[in-house]
Amino acid sequence: MPGTTTARRQALLHLMAPDDLIALDADFAAWAHDAQLPPDDTRSGGGGPEAGVAEAGGPEAGVAEAGGPGGDDWAVWLLLGGRGAGKTRAGAEWVRGLALGETPFAAAPVSPIALVGETFQDAREVMVEGVSGILSVHRHGRKSIDRPDWSPSRRRLEWPNGAVAQVFSAEDPDSLRGPQFAAAWADELAKWRYPDATWDMLQFGLRLGERPRQLVTTTPRPIPLVKRLLTPGTPGTVVTRIRTGENRANLAPSFLEAIVGRYRGTRLGRQELDAELIADRPDALFRRDMIEHGRVAAAPELQRIVVAVDPPAGSKAGGSRAGGSGGGAACGIVAVGTGPAPGAASGTASGTLYVLADSTVSGAKPAGWAHRAVALYHRLAADRLIAEANQGGDMVAAVIGEVDAGVPVKLVHARRGKWLRAEPVAALYEQGRVRHVGTLPELEDEMCDFGRIEENRAFQRPRLSTVFQFAFLRRSANAMTAALPLAFLSANLQYLSIMPSDIPIWS
Repeated sequence: MPGTTTARRQALLHLMAPDDLIALDADFAAWAHDAQLPPDDTRSGGGGPEAGVAEAGGPEAGVAEAGGPGGDDWAVWLLLGGRGAGKTRAGAEWVRGLALGETPFAAAPVSPIALVGETFQDAREVMVEGVSGILSVHRHGRKSIDRPDWSPSRRRLEWPNGAVAQVFSAEDPDSLRGPQFAAAWADELAKWRYPDATWDMLQFGLRLGERPRQLVTTTPRPIPLVKRLLTPGTPGTVVTRIRTGENRANLAPSFLEAIVGRYRGTRLGRQELDAELIADRPDALFRRDMIEHGRVAAAPELQRIVVAVDPPAGSKAGGSRAGGSGGGAACGIVAVGTGPAPGAASGTASGTLYVLADSTVSGAKPAGWAHRAVALYHRLAADRLIAEANQGGDMVAAVIGEVDAGVPVKLVHARRGKWLRAEPVAALYEQGRVRHVGTLPELEDEMCDFGRIEENRAFQRPRLSTVFQFAFLRRSANAMTAALPLAFLSANLQYLSIMPSDIPIWS
């Protein structure tokens, strides 16, 4: 009953007869999450593909949602889901709907169907016999009448109407040679031992019926096959997504508290819970495993804290300060402190850098980002505020002074290219001398998406060519036209006497 309030739903349920309640409970399409229904489902807000929508929160750069057309003109439905999000239930209900010819899954029974799991054991225990598997979704009401016969020895399901489904293992791609199908359900494709070979053999077998289709349910991992399916413009492919938190009503509270609470925002959590495709680019200076290795829950007692500001290119004297907004450009604001290494005694030498907060703001006027920077300075009881002077020079210090004249400001000037300025910072990460306190998803995405290509392209784009220090490309509503800086890390490192002194990147 989508679109109705909880009170309204409860009132309607009280008016229903017991048999109707059983039927409603068995009607998956009536209460499923939108992403669990086929992309051509026509109910309001249901099941539509996210075609052309870029990944929120920053999966692999350049990877967008869905490739092919919307509506019912699709051949591959890729359902990305977090752990416990309901992927298996969606796959089992889709297979049941196909076999029985029920809407919104099919207009007539579809057979034969291939069921491909990571192994035979996984396919049997999850896809067929599991708590959300095919046999389980036939337990209630009229569904029990249509329950298929399961023959483990033959690895075969057969429905009363004659529809059949055959189980295959991705460990044996050649077992898909010969058989032919009208549909297929591929589960946990990102974990398959031979993903490309098994997928290729499956495609050759999908040659029956008017329009063979396949559903892929998986938690994403950055393997080449998943990346290809997610490539924008891939013919006939649509993508839906469901996060673990969206299925909280069916999950144990202890799981939500212990697992979701612990991993929320981390690389592993974004992949396993939020179903985001997280991958390092080969030419990136910063790697996610490097950041994860240095993550801490809390910072020790710090000897010094600075807040660094990267004003947008439009923040020049006589420019946006007079009233312009600076467009959609971002003003980077990050706080960093120095302290002892994790586990070291309090008061020992401060040789470790702790990235404390990212308060970057987009589209703000100078007074707006200045207020935000000063607020972070006071919240953390910082020692100094650092600002890059190439974009506006004295104006930057002046606008901060207008907000709070008591905040000490140090201006720095960038003298070398972005890549050269980034390299010594990356070296400190490699040495384990930089720690991220908690999770900083947007900042970390920008770090891991900075490579040689961006270094070269930045000077070809007018708005990016003016971004100071080694800014990282950031997605805005229109395009990658703003920047989220990491330059202040370099500035902070040098100010805190940690940056190697023989690298003259600042003046």
